[in-house]
Amino acid sequence: MIAPLPVELPREEDESLVIPIEGMTCASCVGRVEKAIRAVHGITDVSVNLATERAEITFDPTYADTSTIADAIFAAGYMPGATEIKLAIDGMTCASCVGRVEKALRAIPGVLKADVNLANETATVEIVATTPITGLIAAVISAGYSASLKNDLPIETEVADRRRERAASRELRHVIFAAVLSLPLVLPMITSWIGLDFTLGGWWQLLLAAPVQFWLGARFYRAGWKAVKARTGNMDLLVAIGTTAAFGLSLYQLLFPPMHMAGMAPTHYYFEASAVVISLVLLGKWLEGRAKRQTGAAIRALMALRPDTARIVGLNGVETEVPVGLVSVGDHVRVRPGERIAVDGKLLDGETSVDESMLTGESMPVNKSAGAQVTGGSVNGEGLILVETTAIGAETTLARIVRLVESAQGAKAPIQRLVDKVSAVFVPVVLIIAAITLLGWLAAGASVETAILNAVAVLVIACPCALGLATPTAIMAGTGVAAQAGVLIKDAEALEIAHRINSVAFDKTGTLTEGKPVLVAALPADDTTDDQLMALAAGLQSGSEHPLARAVREAANARNIQPTPATQMKALPGRGVTAMLEGRNYILGSARLMSENGLDHLPLQVLAEQLESEGRSLSWVAEVSPQVRPIGLLAFGDEPKASAAAAVEALRAKGIESIMITGDNEGSAQAVASKLGIDKAISNVLPDGKASVIAGLRSAGRTVAMVGDGVNDAPALAAADVGIAMSTGTDVAMHAAGITLMRGDPRLVTDAIDISRRTYAKIRQGLFWAFIYNVVGIPLAALGLLSPVIAGAAMAFSSVSVVANALVLRRWRPSAV
Repeated sequence: MIAPLPVELPREEDESLVIPIEGMTCASCVGRVEKAIRAVHGITDVSVNLATERAEITFDPTYADTSTIADAIFAAGYMPGATEIKLAIDGMTCASCVGRVEKALRAIPGVLKADVNLANETATVEIVATTPITGLIAAVISAGYSASLKNDLPIETEVADRRRERAASRELRHVIFAAVLSLPLVLPMITSWIGLDFTLGGWWQLLLAAPVQFWLGARFYRAGWKAVKARTGNMDLLVAIGTTAAFGLSLYQLLFPPMHMAGMAPTHYYFEASAVVISLVLLGKWLEGRAKRQTGAAIRALMALRPDTARIVGLNGVETEVPVGLVSVGDHVRVRPGERIAVDGKLLDGETSVDESMLTGESMPVNKSAGAQVTGGSVNGEGLILVETTAIGAETTLARIVRLVESAQGAKAPIQRLVDKVSAVFVPVVLIIAAITLLGWLAAGASVETAILNAVAVLVIACPCALGLATPTAIMAGTGVAAQAGVLIKDAEALEIAHRINSVAFDKTGTLTEGKPVLVAALPADDTTDDQLMALAAGLQSGSEHPLARAVREAANARNIQPTPATQMKALPGRGVTAMLEGRNYILGSARLMSENGLDHLPLQVLAEQLESEGRSLSWVAEVSPQVRPIGLLAFGDEPKASAAAAVEALRAKGIESIMITGDNEGSAQAVASKLGIDKAISNVLPDGKASVIAGLRSAGRTVAMVGDGVNDAPALAAADVGIAMSTGTDVAMHAAGITLMRGDPRLVTDAIDISRRTYAKIRQGLFWAFIYNVVGIPLAALGLLSPVIAGAAMAFSSVSVVANALVLRRWRPSAV
């Protein structure tokens, strides 16, 4: 009898997880994935199914989690199926709340990443595709908060806005009620300053303070109790304990006359302390909420660009006005003068100028004619136009911009990690300090009244709110105003790194130049005519979409020269092209390509050097079989952008080195660099060598931004500390970059760095004041140098000051207008 193999049975505390896996093609893949998952410590069982492309995993959450398992799958060469969702979180009041929600979400099997933003009250959660969203919402609720799936549809956004407006109005009413009830309580103190004697009986004080404490202050009790049930703490708990202590002390004095409590004045109560603290905290939260809504003004302005309706033109020519959500790709949409364009599309009929300022930051209208692309959200000028829809809904440029900005605003900057660590222990530490304060004063021989009031002051002055708001409010304000200027910052990490940039590397073609080269000279060798050179060159370039190839074909077409038919065409990346024409093998490309084929001593060399000194790009044409002979030389001109020199000068003014990377020869590169004032030109760089150049600059201790627009720039953009892509380029480049410029103006590079520096400065200022406020305020309160009322006022306005400081970023204006 064969003994059964030992099987590790799942334990009750083990958790199960199903992960979709992309990229498996055979049984070997299944084995590789299973091996990778089993190698993770804490895995109890794993079964990978090729047919369903899923892995069923049982694991011990003490040792393993979803993120670790997903990393193992990725390291094995496969992609765990994942998606990102956003949850609207209600009920958070401070940085401690953020940590509690994140902890609850990350504990759910299937959650890869969870970032919670206090400023915009959202959670961005990356989950494996099989994770139920209901489980995420349940986890948030169990942590003591409310959650719902965030929807960016216009109608849902309007509903959310109205809900926030109602909440703000309710908060304002509570502030007014609290002020009205608290004012009589502080009148005795105010009148005593001017020599008047006004007293209010204890029972009247109780009558006024009780509604403030238990009706208007009920929110602090509810939120504090939820924190206690979750075995943690937050700002609400501190306020609830502190004000209850002051209220309870006064109630005790009222019910049990002070003659039974040695050292107490017979008519002094502290109802005003509890009531005024709650009133000031309510006022502070209302002001804070108002300021937070202003930080999101930029994103709301972008979303407001979406028209509600569009006019579809049917096959019979009849116009029908329909909700924009009913428009389909391919529909023809009529746009009248002065209206916003509802969809992305191609202009079929009419000529106009379009105001794209809210999307690109470009102040001048852009002329459009038939065949041009138009963007939804931009404003039609004076023309009546017909547009063929190419993108709708979430696929439009405007929707993608909104998603990018929201993603950046919801992301956490690396500096926030320190804040999260402090926030995790903040409330317990404050409670301990308050207890030490109480016991310390009693041990020093102070009255119970004095000891309690000083402990209350410690509790109410402590404010984790400012810590939690300093980073997200600055990021929201900074990325929002940047987006309005045409600078899209995709994530908070790019924003944080960008403030340290001291070197900017530019790709030349299309970034510093117009990217539309023209043939300025065609110089044939001695035994070749002009027309022969052009026919051969046009034939060699007939299958290429390179800008120089288009310039050759356009020049041949302008001279009515037919390209020589070419076969066996082959691109030689970074060097040129080769093909068979009329039974002979020809090449077209750089001097390096000529040298590789035995053509070291070329004719026209003196002219070539002269053209290079003028900043021209050169291409040589030669036959390599059956003969090896030069055919001629082509010279191209690509004019620098009008703003390129100003962009380089602006970088220099900020102490930033400018570098140009190009495949051109040294003479041509130096000529362009000299014309633009660039500090360093790196020439003869093959497309796949740009990333190595960037790596070399970084290894030399530079913090490097790479600016490019083409597919071949993508590796360099990814290799840089911060990649900056021009939106006039390819989607590949934009995907690889951390920052996207919505128009091809190099001055926006300086603007991107400038707003990053200003935003990071606001983050540091906010965190500095938040830390200093608590580090100084708590000891002063513990030493009895601050009354509970003063402590409450300081706490209430600490977070308001942090948010207001971040809002200064809204005044920022770009230089590239």
